[in-house]
Amino acid sequence: MTPETADDSESTNRPATMSGTPDDDRNDRYAIGLMSGTSLDGIDAACCRIRGPSNPDDPYSYDLTIESFVTEPYSSEVRDRLVTVCDDQTGTVDEVCRLNVVIAEQMADLASRAWEAAGLTAADIDVVASHGQTVWHVPESESVPGTDRRSRSTLQIGDGCVLAARTGVPTVSDFRMRDIAAGGHGAPLAPYLDGALFAADDVTRAVQNIGGIGNCTLLPSSDSGDDIRAFDTGPGNMVVDAVVEELTSGERTYDVDGELAAAGEADTDLVASLLEDPYFDAEPPKSTGREYFGHDYARRLVERGKERRLDDEDIVATATMLTAQSIADAYERFAPQYPDEIYVSGGGVYNPTLLRMLRDAVDSPVARLSKLGVDGDQKEAALFSLLGITRLDGVPNNVPSATGSKEPVVMGKLSLP
Repeated sequence: MTPETADDSESTNRPATMSGTPDDDRNDRYAIGLMSGTSLDGIDAACCRIRGPSNPDDPYSYDLTIESFVTEPYSSEVRDRLVTVCDDQTGTVDEVCRLNVVIAEQMADLASRAWEAAGLTAADIDVVASHGQTVWHVPESESVPGTDRRSRSTLQIGDGCVLAARTGVPTVSDFRMRDIAAGGHGAPLAPYLDGALFAADDVTRAVQNIGGIGNCTLLPSSDSGDDIRAFDTGPGNMVVDAVVEELTSGERTYDVDGELAAAGEADTDLVASLLEDPYFDAEPPKSTGREYFGHDYARRLVERGKERRLDDEDIVATATMLTAQSIADAYERFAPQYPDEIYVSGGGVYNPTLLRMLRDAVDSPVARLSKLGVDGDQKEAALFSLLGITRLDGVPNNVPSATGSKEPVVMGKLSLP
């Protein structure tokens, strides 16, 4: 189908069947998925009912229904502490150590609220599965000092043992490292869910998340013979948020409803210059994060804008256009076939200026992911509930064509209560 181009469709918090429609309770299991993204805005929790696999040879043959969804923002104190540890100039090992427990405690509280909202108890839950909070991500292979080896690395905090102890439920965490150990980037993980839910027989689709970082899943039509391709397109809301925070001396942490960007005029020459960054030209698989497009990057962007005598609103508009144009350029450069349809989720859908710029930049209709019957706000937490169940089942749950892993692997570390 061709999506509508309007972006005013409302998301729903009602339970959503994500794949198939279970008609009875045979073989049903319940999982809590926990997600906190690079925007550092808070934690999402989805309580999901999962059945499967219906075909032991098909890792995608699970049914998933969201029974409840709850979210909790970080306090300003916790967010400030996270911003500090995500900066290599200010982060310290002792603070990472403390926050590893603080975040796990908050996640445990939210997990219990999720199963209670679904009318369940801890005894009903088979697994709690947590992405954790990323504080550092080094996806490119780099030399290990003092050796002749090279390695990639990533770190998500929110300890699984603490989660298991506080909830009384087996907990799976630290998903990304197993893919990295197999030679991958440990990202993106969303293609496992996207491939099962959103691929179509006769059209190619892009499922674009705009969180702190932008990431896309390029889904070929079933008759094309192409593999799923997925990667981080570059900054999502992260650079815009940091630019706003820099320009307002911390009084604002994001551009509410895209109003600042709407009041300015983007400097297209500066955007073109920013797009010359090597990250955008690099071939997938690739992933990125706050260590690359964080506050230092935003400060440099603001400085360049000031040098060009741009008003504050113009600088915010320029940062917003960078996100939109980097997404469009990624499709042009790396999509085996240009997508017929583009579906967007993540915090970026609430920025109408960003969505307008994205529509202007691409050659296909753009709609919210909710057009496909899935609330985009709930998708990533639901993803981890499924990844947790597949970990218990020993089913490979990475997508090597997306992460660059040498082979399919079973991601996630299990902690028992």
